Amino acid sequence: MSTGSTAVKTLFERTRVSRNDELVFVAKLGVALLLSCLGGFLALTSGPLGASVGVLLLAAMYTHMVELQHQCLHHSAFRRSSLHRPVGFLLGLPLLSAYSHYRVQHLQHHKYLGTPDDSEFFGFDTRAPLTWGALLRGALSPARLGQVAVNVLKSCRGTWTYTMGQIADKSRRQVIAEYRAFALWVVGAVVLSLAGFGHAVLVLWVVPLLLSIPVHFFLELPEHVLCDNDSTDVLLNTRTISGSWFSQWFTNGNNFHVEHHASMVVPINRLQERHPVAKEYATHTDDSYVTFYAKIMREANRNRRQRRALGTAVEADS
Repeated sequence: MSTGSTAVKTLFERTRVSRNDELVFVAKLGVALLLSCLGGFLALTSGPLGASVGVLLLAAMYTHMVELQHQCLHHSAFRRSSLHRPVGFLLGLPLLSAYSHYRVQHLQHHKYLGTPDDSEFFGFDTRAPLTWGALLRGALSPARLGQVAVNVLKSCRGTWTYTMGQIADKSRRQVIAEYRAFALWVVGAVVLSLAGFGHAVLVLWVVPLLLSIPVHFFLELPEHVLCDNDSTDVLLNTRTISGSWFSQWFTNGNNFHVEHHASMVVPINRLQERHPVAKEYATHTDDSYVTFYAKIMREANRNRRQRRALGTAVEADS
């Protein structure tokens, strides 16, 4: 076996969750909780500027929590598997991201990446031409909360079904239970608002929720866009980004996405160890999120110019 083949093989090695890995994740939970409390305090007690900072901080933390939830999906946060669902559910609650639904669809994404059966939970068609309109629709995601509402209503009626493939009866019951819990969460927010706490509900949850949707979209966008989406080779269909310490923390290591897809059960905090190999052998790599988004802007502008040129040609022919 060549040296290159041996190096690439290390990307696919499985690793058990150690006590240290678990402590790292618990520390991340603690930081997220403390920053969320700070955001809530600022949102409720500060003047307009401080309150705005608090709301933005809450939106950032709710987005960060979904990235932490992502690690729970893969059972790579705790040594006891039973902890992943309750912790993962709570992490997804502010953004109404149902842990069990997300898990079954996300694991399907890992299984079928590069095939027509691939479907991510926060869907964005990475095969379609990248345009400013597509980016705007993806960022605002007008259908996302609507689909959550539909899932909640169907779950409350007991008619929710999984439409993207197979799902075990136990998993289906768990999904329904979580969407019913979302219904209680929303009802609680309405009751609090009617009881005179509408401002608190607005700044602590509703506005951060709406702001976090585009933030989360742009965190997820680099994973597979502008990659070779017809290939099942993780070195071709996925991107890795070196990133700064801040982006590595905020995305919870999601920048190391080639490394994650190569072995999805590896604790997130261990992926950086594999990054030099991915950086060398993966096709789609970036040094930072800034360079990636610059690439996205160039591609969107290029597609816009092509559409304008095509429109001009059609007018000339007519």
